[in-house]
Amino acid sequence: MNLWVVIPAYNEAPGITKTLDALAAQDDPDFTVVVVDNNSTDGTADVVRAHSATVHVIGEPRKGTGAAADTGMRFAIAHGATHLARTDADCLPEPDWTARIRAAFGDGLELVAGRLLPRTDEGPLPGRYRWLLPTAVEVAAWFGKFRPGNRDPAYLGPYVMAPGCNMAIAAGLYERAGGFPRTAIEELHEDRALVNAVRRLTPAYGLRRDVTVRGSTRRVRAWGLRRTLAWYADHRYRPSIVDIR
Repeated sequence: MNLWVVIPAYNEAPGITKTLDALAAQDDPDFTVVVVDNNSTDGTADVVRAHSATVHVIGEPRKGTGAAADTGMRFAIAHGATHLARTDADCLPEPDWTARIRAAFGDGLELVAGRLLPRTDEGPLPGRYRWLLPTAVEVAAWFGKFRPGNRDPAYLGPYVMAPGCNMAIAAGLYERAGGFPRTAIEELHEDRALVNAVRRLTPAYGLRRDVTVRGSTRRVRAWGLRRTLAWYADHRYRPSIVDIR
């Protein structure tokens, strides 16, 4: 298994080192990292290069997490990757993240969906958010099973929410499914689109709750919980600024 970790990044210079540190501290270090600089203007690529000489840094000028993630995935495959994991530049994978991903692939899964928890190092959150955020993610995953777009007789298994910041997929399946749509996040949730493409091809996918990443709470801080949930639910909330920093 040749595992690569792909990280799309846009203007993440102030915080991406924490993500890279979390990856450097993995219990299972047998993987390669590629950061895809999505036309940043704050020197993100320079920060990554200064942090580690072993991390690949490539560019993708087309705006969008879908476009950047797809560029990184295809770069990894072209350089020998057999399995691909993705996280985001504002996220912290738990120390056993890559080990748990490898185990899930070893158990026969071809797409692994992980669990998303809020970060706790970005300053104090209102007390209610400490339990509301994980609960909201669980509720969203449950409701996703009933969304019309996630229901089709052609699907070979039930809907599973696989957040783009915590998912992994076999390289061959990624290519068969067409990869992440090369879109901006304002246009389409590329992670949901990839999962549904996979569901038409194989039932060998699933949620592994022990594959854990802690995600940034900056959107919740900026928009509030209700608006953040509305944004992720088909962009029912459309702010003037999406790229919260």
